[in-house]
Amino acid sequence: MKEGKVVLVTGATGKVGQNLIRRFVADPAWQDAKIRAFCHNRLLEEGERLEVVQGSMAERGDVARAVAGTTHVVHLATCKETPADIMDVAIKGMFWLLEECRESPSFEQFILIGGDAGMGHFVYPHPVPVTEAQKHSAYPGCYALSKVLEEVMLEQYYIQYDFNGCCLRAPWIMEKDDFKFALSFGEDVFGGPRWRDLVGAERADAYVASGAVPVMLDPAGEPVLRNFVHAEDLAEAVMAALDCPGARQQLFNICMDEPVDYREMAEYLHATRGLPGVDIKTESHRTWLDNSKAKFLLGWRPQYDLEKLIDAAWEYERAEDDPRKIWYPG
Repeated sequence: MKEGKVVLVTGATGKVGQNLIRRFVADPAWQDAKIRAFCHNRLLEEGERLEVVQGSMAERGDVARAVAGTTHVVHLATCKETPADIMDVAIKGMFWLLEECRESPSFEQFILIGGDAGMGHFVYPHPVPVTEAQKHSAYPGCYALSKVLEEVMLEQYYIQYDFNGCCLRAPWIMEKDDFKFALSFGEDVFGGPRWRDLVGAERADAYVASGAVPVMLDPAGEPVLRNFVHAEDLAEAVMAALDCPGARQQLFNICMDEPVDYREMAEYLHATRGLPGVDIKTESHRTWLDNSKAKFLLGWRPQYDLEKLIDAAWEYERAEDDPRKIWYPG
């Protein structure tokens, strides 16, 4: 019975938050439960089962208002490479969340959405698949460091307070036409690398005109393997973890079954859409996140593979009220 359950979602206006809310309200098992969206600058429209609390993660009073009376917390809110804000929002904000949860009589479960930035993703070589047992290895910058600190903080709450939580560690999250723009040689590129900076503006413009896609190569000249997850699959993983006994105090890699092979990606786009591929040698390395633990303990399975990820991105048509706007760079 889920009656009386209230699930707080931080970062609710982002791609994962909105996918999760849609998935949650459509789930018959949670039809008697409510969602509370903790919003900062952007707001959602309230509904019969959706309430909105506006505030800042950095302010304990705002966090306390958001947590009060909730049973579950799904923590999505984050910052990117913003040194002036990231410790207040990502670290102090999560500390306030954890403190309010452990002191709340209604609290039952905390779910953190972590990131593979804390494992260095393709910045460092990984000779074997990356499992949950591997040590952290953040790449340079404050964002990757914050992903490590979030996971460590949650782990320590398990030890200090026997806290009921889990972490779903995700790689780069895609939805709609994100993947198409992640491969753009134009100024509209989503995330990194910025391909036009690697080849120069003149060549980049020619590649834009031809619809070419980059084939990222590692220092040895082999195609890079890079991990992704679709926002819908990540939302499904959250739903699988909610109230799951096997999730208690566990860390899970949540990703596609196989990373994207840039050579295979280019070959599929050439075969299906006639687009040329362009080899680009980089300092990036192959990585392979192992998601078998999530399959075993959560019963979760990703639905997106390479072909579905590509087809969904290239076939997506934006409505007039759905402009492509990037709130975070990737």
